[in-house]
Amino acid sequence: MADRLFEHLSWCSSARALEHHDKCSNSRTVWGVDYVSEWVLTVSCRDGAGIVAAVTGALAERGDNIIESQQFGNPDSGRFFMRVEVASTASRQELVAALTPAFKRFGMTWNLDLVGRRMPTLLMVSKGAHCLVDLLYRERSRALPVDVVGVVGNHDDLRDIAEFYGKPFHHIPVTADTKPQSEAALRTLITDLGVELVVLARYMQILSDGLCRELAGRIINIHHSFLPSFKGARPYAQAHERGVKLIGATAHYVTGALDEGPIIEQDVERVDHSRTVAELQALGEDVERRALARAVQWHAQHRVLLDGSRTVVFR
Repeated sequence: MADRLFEHLSWCSSARALEHHDKCSNSRTVWGVDYVSEWVLTVSCRDGAGIVAAVTGALAERGDNIIESQQFGNPDSGRFFMRVEVASTASRQELVAALTPAFKRFGMTWNLDLVGRRMPTLLMVSKGAHCLVDLLYRERSRALPVDVVGVVGNHDDLRDIAEFYGKPFHHIPVTADTKPQSEAALRTLITDLGVELVVLARYMQILSDGLCRELAGRIINIHHSFLPSFKGARPYAQAHERGVKLIGATAHYVTGALDEGPIIEQDVERVDHSRTVAELQALGEDVERRALARAVQWHAQHRVLLDGSRTVVFR
């Protein structure tokens, strides 16, 4: 099992990462040493003594410079998590070779990617435009380290927005009878475009369990409620009926259990009795945009690690 884990290369450690190497301006000079690249390494494994020393020692032995290091041991799950940014003169293959003894010794699940590489991302939408516009604007202004390679809509309503930002729009309608064919078309698109992250930017369709499993840890949804309250339809009307004083939104990874995937980020807005349903919805859309953008940013920066039904987020 450990051998399979350490040999596994995740999506963002694939050949695509190497193809983007020359496009990432992430070289650094420290104390007269010219480091060719900056890398981000994430690892998780069963907690125990010597993990940090094994990883940092291997890097120090090479003469690499650690820029940032964060770690967390969860006493509840017994798992250890670590994220390291390192400036190095090494190629990816050389770094992997240096770290492999640690990977094997602790049975680590690991990922190594270039700092700042823009992650190929597919956005999925229905009719609500606010999250789509926000993400596309942030990508264009380089506030998000993603490369939106396409937009999928089960309706055609938002095609003009995608095309305004120069993004291909793919209309894949979904009905109860055509859902298997629609998901097959989506799978093909994900493969053909080299997609590493899928974002449901108010995509109002439930994905099949099979597709959720295939994209586990690589697909983010924004739920228009502060989970676990007010699930399902009409969350702002439910909130209004209950006279809430806070409204919120939850960005989470998608699983087969509706709106119950590991939570990445949540945000809230204080309200009072004078707010109408329409006002709550308008405020809620702002909260949704903020929470989703942060979740996408942290995922693309490899700051989110899965810990069962929870996440560890190194901010």
